[in-house]
Amino acid sequence: MDSLKLIWHRLTHWEYWPFWLIYYPMAPVWLCYSIKARSFFFFNAANPGMKNGGMAMISKMDIYRMIPDEFIPKTLFVDKDETPDLTLERILKQGISFPFIAKPDIGMKAFGVEKIHSKDEFQKYVNWTPSHFLVQELIPYQKEVGIFYVRKPNEAHGKITGLVSKEFLSISGDGQSTMLELIKRNPRSHLQLKVLEQRFGAQLQYVLEKDEEFILVPYGSHTRGAKFVDISHKINRELVQTIDGICSQMEGFHYGRLDVLYDNFDELCQGKNFSIIEVNGAGGEATHIYDPKHSLFWAWREVARHWGMLCDISIANKRAGYSYLSFKDGRAMLKETGALQSRLKVV
Repeated sequence: MDSLKLIWHRLTHWEYWPFWLIYYPMAPVWLCYSIKARSFFFFNAANPGMKNGGMAMISKMDIYRMIPDEFIPKTLFVDKDETPDLTLERILKQGISFPFIAKPDIGMKAFGVEKIHSKDEFQKYVNWTPSHFLVQELIPYQKEVGIFYVRKPNEAHGKITGLVSKEFLSISGDGQSTMLELIKRNPRSHLQLKVLEQRFGAQLQYVLEKDEEFILVPYGSHTRGAKFVDISHKINRELVQTIDGICSQMEGFHYGRLDVLYDNFDELCQGKNFSIIEVNGAGGEATHIYDPKHSLFWAWREVARHWGMLCDISIANKRAGYSYLSFKDGRAMLKETGALQSRLKVV
């Protein structure tokens, strides 16, 4: 019965539908913009400072190098062939201590992002990862927001076109139920049960105290159970000035989403006490569309609106001398992206 309820929940809540089912019906919209730009892979010119315009297959380390150091976590690049002991020694010498975050240098949808608590866990991660990866200091801030930023090449200042709060997957105790029972009460967490059982094992039989909150997945990833809440109504002049001030220092960046950790929204708006953990370019989704209150038709309109801005920016940059991706190279990128996603899901 539980399985049937989960299947019905997936079918009736489009936010759980597979990526292709959400985006394939929008192919005619992309085709129209492609005709306007005279290239199917026009997005390459949107962000000249990023490989493939930031659509896919770009090194996260390369992106971090674009961002002023004071706004990002302390980050180290690790070659897959480095020995774990020497790598760990280098990490600790850089002032990054346990626990820290490890994630693929080229990744997607938070696949392979893990919090590492010990030398043994680090050894397992090195054995697991199929590629080069990054190690980052753990940021203490407890809230995450996605900020979509757009700036036309001929404009001095950009704007924020969407703001989403990311609520980490969690449960709250009642003093009687086990963690497993609490997980099964909410379809959002129940859909993650297989992964949670692998991670927590026997700990799921533990009974939380009344009102005790337990974060099951400390990452703001929709594919890992986070709830996305559209808070675009909270966009204000202060926040725009803060984000515009940062993005204007990122050479060749005009379009994309910044994922930011913070504790206090007012401080974030003022440019205080926050850290940018990801910047997604042309491939970044306007993730406020995934708020459960939004209909699929509303989401399609919002995606079309952002694609229109992406197209206009690309055309403007093309006129300024930047190139589109060739059809051959574009197909190769898509094939490489598909292969990477398969590897990350399997390992």
